[in-house]
Amino acid sequence: MKPGHPHATEDCRAVSEVLQRIGDKWSLLVVRRLGDGPLRFNELRAAVGGISQKMLTTTLRTLERDGFVTRTVFPTIPPRVDYELTELGRELEVPVKGLAEWAIANMARISEARRRFDTSAAA
Repeated sequence: MKPGHPHATEDCRAVSEVLQRIGDKWSLLVVRRLGDGPLRFNELRAAVGGISQKMLTTTLRTLERDGFVTRTVFPTIPPRVDYELTELGRELEVPVKGLAEWAIANMARISEARRRFDTSAAA
């Protein structure tokens, strides 16, 4: 963006807000898991692994509020609740999946760079 562009600050703020929301550890993992299809709460919790019930509830509510996830309650006993990506969520899943694949493919290179940096910083 060019300095002095009338929308530069507004655009940066918007990008920052969205990245802050979807860039946290749990949101990315939840979006990635729901990319494989709808899941019930406990299925999603098991698929994500390591997330507390409270954190999953908070993450799902925020993703639902932002329009990435839908929550469907089925009138059964006990009630059944499914979570699924919306169209917007499916669009988000594309770069999320790409970023996850990139991270996995480059983790060794990143670890090596960290090792070199830490070694030179300690010297």
